[in-house]
Amino acid sequence: MKSQIIIFFAIVMLGACNSPTKSGITQQPTLADYQVGEKWVWKYKGVTTEGEVRSDGKDTREIVRIDGVLGMTIGKDTVPVSDIVKPEESETPKYNWPLEVGKKWKYENNWTSQDGTTGNQSQDAEVMSYQEETVEAGTFMAYKIKYTGILSNSRGYSANEEEIWLYAPALKNFIMLTQTQGDFVYVEELIEYSKPE
Repeated sequence: MKSQIIIFFAIVMLGACNSPTKSGITQQPTLADYQVGEKWVWKYKGVTTEGEVRSDGKDTREIVRIDGVLGMTIGKDTVPVSDIVKPEESETPKYNWPLEVGKKWKYENNWTSQDGTTGNQSQDAEVMSYQEETVEAGTFMAYKIKYTGILSNSRGYSANEEEIWLYAPALKNFIMLTQTQGDFVYVEELIEYSKPE
């Protein structure tokens, strides 16, 4: 279930943003911002405070063209890029476009995992900064977005949660995610980004 939540957020994050304007405001990207051959590779690891490793691996996404339509490979699936960049119609969105430092909003999400478990999140979100951030893939200008709140599910699980997303407009994606949920810490870091010349 945990990995399914992370995958969902990673998909949502891929609808990232284009480069900030001179005023420091970033709009949601459009279909035209993506090109065939763009590729992102992250490493991820999830560990409990007791040292138990619950997830450890790599995640690769790539922009491809299938039957004339741009898509993003996500595991064994390919999601149309037009779905990724579609504006979210919600009063409590994951991203409250346009992004700018100091912006605050409420994020709420109800979900169902593949095993039928239902759950919800309620978080306060804030764009904390926009500055150079360094990860294994390089140094990029990135927004630091902090989400704090509570996650609960139909199995009786409930935990305080904090997520820090480092989000690079030039890459239309996040470059690092640090998530603390109860006794579990999950970190995902971009280790490679490439696009055709």
